[in-house]
Amino acid sequence: MKCPACGSIDNKVVNSRLTPDETSIRRRRECLGCGVRFTTYEYVEQTPVMVVKRDGRRQPFDRQKLISGLLRATEKRPVSMEEIERMAHDIEKSLYNAMESEISSMRVGEMVLSRLRKLDEVAYVRFASVYRQFRDIGEFSDEIQGLIRERDAADDAPSPLEET
Repeated sequence: MKCPACGSIDNKVVNSRLTPDETSIRRRRECLGCGVRFTTYEYVEQTPVMVVKRDGRRQPFDRQKLISGLLRATEKRPVSMEEIERMAHDIEKSLYNAMESEISSMRVGEMVLSRLRKLDEVAYVRFASVYRQFRDIGEFSDEIQGLIRERDAADDAPSPLEET
């Protein structure tokens, strides 16, 4: 590792530890040439996942674009930034663990929808209206009615305590 101060490649590792999210190693180094201490990070190299858009274009998966879409869907909703970050991390991890070099934008959208549905129904409907490209109020209404039916079915289901 090249020293940022003098350019020497002679240095030693003073301290190593995992980052809080456990996805990289933080190393404190000391240059043997000039004595300056600096920090480096070591990450696992991942092959990029390409997202195939509806029109056939391909672009690299962009975590920041995912977070931006989640922020728009959850705007003015009781959803914390931590929950959004966790959801984005979970989706990104699922994409890379699938070991596929290409994934359709439709599949990414469905992953987002399934998680938003559990997190916040209003954010879910907002995201679905853009993602599914509702053409009229009827499609919007159908989606909301489906949510209501699911909630009613879950409310009517006997709890495990009632069955005994």
